[in-house]
Amino acid sequence: MDLLLLLKAAIMGIVEGITEFLPISSTGHLILAAELMNFWTKEKSDVFVIAIQIGAIAAVIYEYWARLWGAATGLITGEEKGRRLGLGLIFSSIPIMLVGLTFGQTVKALLFNDVAVAIGLIVGGFIIIWIEKNPPIVRAKEVEDLTFKDAIWIGLIQVLSLIPGTSRSGATIIGAMFLGVSRKAATEFSFFLGIPVIIGAGLLDLYQSYDVFQTNQDWIVLGVGLLVSFISALVLIRVLVAYVAKRDFMVFAWYRIFSGLLILLFVFTGWKLW
Repeated sequence: MDLLLLLKAAIMGIVEGITEFLPISSTGHLILAAELMNFWTKEKSDVFVIAIQIGAIAAVIYEYWARLWGAATGLITGEEKGRRLGLGLIFSSIPIMLVGLTFGQTVKALLFNDVAVAIGLIVGGFIIIWIEKNPPIVRAKEVEDLTFKDAIWIGLIQVLSLIPGTSRSGATIIGAMFLGVSRKAATEFSFFLGIPVIIGAGLLDLYQSYDVFQTNQDWIVLGVGLLVSFISALVLIRVLVAYVAKRDFMVFAWYRIFSGLLILLFVFTGWKLW
């Protein structure tokens, strides 16, 4: 058993758990972390990056089980708040699933690279700054207050997150805020919306690339990444909900811009940190 590889997998799990629900692009950070640590072969690393997001989303299911169960049962019983949330999540998930199934592998082949990540980070950072400086009037304070129209629009905006560096959380949270959803509700809806999208994408990628993991060690490495991402994401979710209740996302916007510019600097100068 390669203990160094397991340690790298655990570090990747921590990166995923911390970044998945922040508006800073988990996929972008995982791609960069994998390159920094020379983590695995590129083929295995690309599958790992997508698959361990399932661990982070499992933390959402654990933390919000009661509300998610209410949404699921509401679709059957017709209970108003649960039904609205359940249908909203379904409507929001359709666009990215259709586009992902059609173009997902093409996006991975063309845009899983440093330059694409950097551009996505920078553009997203400026969008966050703009929305924070021009906040719309809040009309939906809780997740259950979102209309079906809101859900569809957020789902369309989420499609942008297929581009590495854009950030699924960033796109859905900022998109929802633009539509008049409160910061807390936008953040929680982004949590929930990740469930069908991330689990679907992760399982699909594992199915399509099943032969990439050929040994027991390969699956153990993946298991370590999943477990660590679950634990770190659970901690992050609780911290982030408390954070957004009192603060804005400006710090993440500047972080994105600085990180993107730094990546471009190293790419175009050929400098190395390692």
